[in-house]
Amino acid sequence: MTTVTNLGFPRIGAKRELKRALEAFWSGESTAASLQDTAAELRERHWQLQREAGVDVPPSNDFSLYDQVLDAAFLFDAIPSRYRALVDAEPLSGYFAMARGLQRDGIDLHALEMTKWFDTNYHYLVPELHAGQTFAVRGDKPLAEYRQAKALGIETRPVLIGPVTFLRLSKTTDGSNALDLLDALLPVYVQLLGELKAAGAAWVQLDEPLLVQDLDEATRAAFEHAYAVLAKAARPKVLVATYFGALDDNLALAASLPVDGLHVDLVRAPEQLDAVIKALPAGRVLSAGLVNGRNIWRTHLDNALVLARYAHGHVGSDALWLAPSCSLLHTPVDLDHEKKLDDELRSWLAFSRQKLGELRVLADAIDAPARAEAPLAHSRACIESRRRSPRVHNPAVAARLSSLTPADAQRHSRYPQRHLAQAAALKLPRFPTTTIGSFPQTLEVREARARNKSGKLSDADYDAFLATQTEHCVHVQEQIGLDVLVHGEFERNDMVEYFGEQLDGFAFTKNGWVQSYGSRCVKPPVIFGDVTRPQPMTVRWSQYAQSLTQRPMKGMLTGPVTVLQWSFVRDDQSRADTCRQIALALRDEVTDLEAAGIGVIQIDEPAIREGLPLRRAQWREYLDWAVEAFRISASGVRDATQIHTHMCYSEFNDIIHSVAAMDADVISIETSRSRMELLDAFVRFQYPNEIGPGVYDIHSPRVPDKAEMLALLRKAAEVLRPEQIWVNPDCGLKTRGWPETRAALEALVAAARELREETADANAA
Repeated sequence: MTTVTNLGFPRIGAKRELKRALEAFWSGESTAASLQDTAAELRERHWQLQREAGVDVPPSNDFSLYDQVLDAAFLFDAIPSRYRALVDAEPLSGYFAMARGLQRDGIDLHALEMTKWFDTNYHYLVPELHAGQTFAVRGDKPLAEYRQAKALGIETRPVLIGPVTFLRLSKTTDGSNALDLLDALLPVYVQLLGELKAAGAAWVQLDEPLLVQDLDEATRAAFEHAYAVLAKAARPKVLVATYFGALDDNLALAASLPVDGLHVDLVRAPEQLDAVIKALPAGRVLSAGLVNGRNIWRTHLDNALVLARYAHGHVGSDALWLAPSCSLLHTPVDLDHEKKLDDELRSWLAFSRQKLGELRVLADAIDAPARAEAPLAHSRACIESRRRSPRVHNPAVAARLSSLTPADAQRHSRYPQRHLAQAAALKLPRFPTTTIGSFPQTLEVREARARNKSGKLSDADYDAFLATQTEHCVHVQEQIGLDVLVHGEFERNDMVEYFGEQLDGFAFTKNGWVQSYGSRCVKPPVIFGDVTRPQPMTVRWSQYAQSLTQRPMKGMLTGPVTVLQWSFVRDDQSRADTCRQIALALRDEVTDLEAAGIGVIQIDEPAIREGLPLRRAQWREYLDWAVEAFRISASGVRDATQIHTHMCYSEFNDIIHSVAAMDADVISIETSRSRMELLDAFVRFQYPNEIGPGVYDIHSPRVPDKAEMLALLRKAAEVLRPEQIWVNPDCGLKTRGWPETRAALEALVAAARELREETADANAA
């Protein structure tokens, strides 16, 4: 019989139970035991849910209290020395210190760096390694979770990050090559595999998504060596899981590894199936990723069934597993919780639980066709409903898109002329200070929003509340001494959802939560149709905030690429065309902000690097349309209007020319966790415009002092010209509290003022 399996399941819970348990523990409102009880309950619930959906073999060890890469580093005892004493004394506190940083009782620990997991909006913690690094098994997490499931009568397949992917995702603090540590790391895998075999595990899944990227010869050799060593170990059978793209030139390498099964992504790359089947040795299990683990549209089951039957005809039932394309970490838990979506739109969607049900239908269509007839017919009807729906296509949008010209993506003048006009209009000091946009979304703010949505707080009273919050925020910024202010964004629930709610072509879920990092969950909008802006979205609150101060007020928008990347995007037209539609809607908003007297407008694009294809050969096409979309959104204003953009947790070295081509007047980037290492890109490339290298890591609860920020700014001044540098946090401040925010921003302003004095003295000398 054809096996239905899964690579990973969302861990946050259908109603964000893990988020609440984590934040209660961090705030001291609950105990470690309570947190672990919630984690155990979620694991049990999710295994049962997967079995009920028709999964024969669900995964284990796919659960994490924060991040699976951090879990691997912790499991392998790859713990930087600064955390070692705390980890040894209080393992859970040490684990969270690595994730979030820690300030308490004389302890002051920075968090590990955080960056995007391949081309997704999930963030992982970057392990820190060094030459001579030793590894050991710390704890028993994979075994404990396998045994927990086994005690429930559920046989699982434990999941580990593969050794080569783990090393390549890590950074070394001494410039050494992380792959040189492979022989030191492999004994840990041998030990873990042996322990899992002794516990009764029949299979283990080793995730090696690195195999869908361009590999150098050293990495290819590392794969061959690693799996040759593991082949000699006493171990369960091994499934190597690849996802997020095609194996392409790495297919021969993947097929040659001495393992027992290979998972391939047939959603991103269905064209690779025939080559994979021909390359796989006889008897090797093929795990076929047939439903999309990264989007929420119902699978076109007839199309997927063509692939499934083709694979079945070549490898047979015993060697064919049906699975999602990747872990379901990137999709919400269960569509059944969405009671407010209209029936038509709801019929087009599938969340994690429904995706697993789709796999069961595909398996039944192979093994018991009569049982699959009714669900296949229902699927066809839903697919056809979406194709024919008048809600999806808007002729006016198509006409506007077709009328775009190259001039629509060009500012009136080049940056040097714009810089002069902006300097005259804004009259800012050297090293101007600002923030990235949002200010603390306190419990009071969140409760007021919830009460307004439920009808318990009238619109008029809610508006009055928002006005009070905005006024307070503006006055605090004036007291702190910031140069360019923001209105605080108290009316916004999320930087993408807020805009989607005001654009046509978007729909919203109530419980469609996915994890971004740690306890940070987002609820991506669903882009189901052509995008238009019926009316202004942000002008009212920006204009009100500007009326409260004489200092420049910055209008805040989310850019077209980020809206695209952080939504569940329609799959019936190119992503480029959808992005251009969003760009045109934002262009209208930008020009309306300018007309309302807002002279500084920030169009955030934190996701532009995230969207970069995993294969270099595909970069140019993506970067061309992504940069074009940003420029369409930003280019309708006068020279004196200053356009900012913001990017975070991204490596810029490879795309720095495209970042410059966006032609924003000011770009702010995350640099504090890396201690300004991300500015290396600007050493080799003379960035022409202005840049704000973040000096305050807002994703950590620790508060940096003036000396720390000043040291970072001095490092930035070694790379950038003084007249280029802005001073700002790494990201928005919505997740922080007011006391820490105020203390950090006061230190930030003090650091900028001291740097002004230093450079003034140097110039005078």
